[in-house]
Amino acid sequence: MSTRRDVSHEYLKNAVMTASQEQLHLMLLDGAIRFATQGRAGLEAGDMEAMFNGLDRAQKIVLELSSGLRRDVNPPLANRMAALYDFIFRRLVDANMKRDVPAVDDALRILRHQRETWVLLMDKLQTGRLTSKPTLRHSPDTPADSDTGGFVAEG
Repeated sequence: MSTRRDVSHEYLKNAVMTASQEQLHLMLLDGAIRFATQGRAGLEAGDMEAMFNGLDRAQKIVLELSSGLRRDVNPPLANRMAALYDFIFRRLVDANMKRDVPAVDDALRILRHQRETWVLLMDKLQTGRLTSKPTLRHSPDTPADSDTGGFVAEG
């Protein structure tokens, strides 16, 4: 049994170490959803240890998502995302403290929406990378009688 666990741990370690930033973000969302779902199942079953462990792990992932926001790139967007992560975190805490299934459902609904949105964004980025072709633009710095006729490639 230990060998299977070691292989699983090694696979996860390799997946994380070789993942792009986009894939890492998706892994965090998946983990938060998985653990919140486990916490919800524990709550419904009356298994307080499973509930606490699942919701606690989901809370930690949400904190990680929030701390990974790059406020220097787009402060207004980062602030909105931080508020959203704060709401999710608070609902998970409420669920844990008050044994509140609707609070977990609120958090899960938003996390699942975030995941769907992130997957769409990743698909769009991937499509853009695959279809992106250099475009030509006229460059005033390149003489018209040069080999390129005064045009340079962009992109």
